Amino acid sequence: MSVKDSVLKILKENSGSFFSGEEISESLGVSRAAVWKSINSLRSEGYVIEAVKNRGYMMPSEKGFITSDSLRSALSAPYRDNELYVYDCIDSTNMEARRLLLSEKAPVHGAVVVSNQQTSGRGRLGRSFFSPQNGLYVSIIVHPDFDINKSTLATVAAAVATADAIESVCGQTPVIKWVNDVLCDNKKVCGILTEATTDFESGQIENLIIGIGVNTSTDSFPEELSEIVGAVQGDYSKSALAARIIENTLENISELSSPDSPSFMESYRKRSVVLGKTVKVYKGTYRKNPAEELGGITAKVLSIDDNGGLEVIYTDGSREILTTGEISIRL
Repeated sequence: MSVKDSVLKILKENSGSFFSGEEISESLGVSRAAVWKSINSLRSEGYVIEAVKNRGYMMPSEKGFITSDSLRSALSAPYRDNELYVYDCIDSTNMEARRLLLSEKAPVHGAVVVSNQQTSGRGRLGRSFFSPQNGLYVSIIVHPDFDINKSTLATVAAAVATADAIESVCGQTPVIKWVNDVLCDNKKVCGILTEATTDFESGQIENLIIGIGVNTSTDSFPEELSEIVGAVQGDYSKSALAARIIENTLENISELSSPDSPSFMESYRKRSVVLGKTVKVYKGTYRKNPAEELGGITAKVLSIDDNGGLEVIYTDGSREILTTGEISIRL
């Protein structure tokens, strides 16, 4: 085994821990100059290796933490040069994306804001989104080049993208509860919030911000959420998961420019946990639990149309296409 491979093996097997150049050189029986040369070579190949004076070298644990370098190296070539804004903790990745769009040098299409923790995460209809440390919070900036009536499909595109990423990277088999809740083992592991910035003069949407929050641990969650909230389990690279989510979302979004129905709708229907099921439909705003705050209507789900609308039939025989907004469903 070469010196470089031996250095890589030590750092990988002890990710998250620092080793001085002297410790590594003594362990391998080589000079510190050889260790330094190997570290530089590994960095040139895309490996993220941190160096701190008086502490040594450390390869971050990718499962528990994302850095700009680890995320960029996990992205495939077409996306590696995208603008990345990576934080350990921030109020909200969507809020930061909005601030960036209002700044003097606004980000281009495909720019991404990522954080390991949010202090003011937000969900649908203005509700708070609990987003503690050791999570994965991603906001993707999109400059739409598709008809504005397709903008609601951006959320569907992100839901499918996230479910596909979880399956490919983490080995789970997620399902989707209309509109955008991604579930594993019948518990919500991901929430999605799509927001628009509008040109006040034309009234047209200039940008979309697609916010995706994935639970990678439930250690910090309050007890009252334990029955409904889960986490993406398994031994996986958090940077790799973030990279696949970003890539999948942007690929799905690109389909909206075509006049044809996007191909991800087929995956959305296959992953749907509500098709053919009897559900309760709740219309109107609520603070925490629609079942307690709103009067639900029993319906059977018949289909999902190409615009993401949910076709239901009520007990009186009437039918309706439910769209996003102030509508929620419960199985």
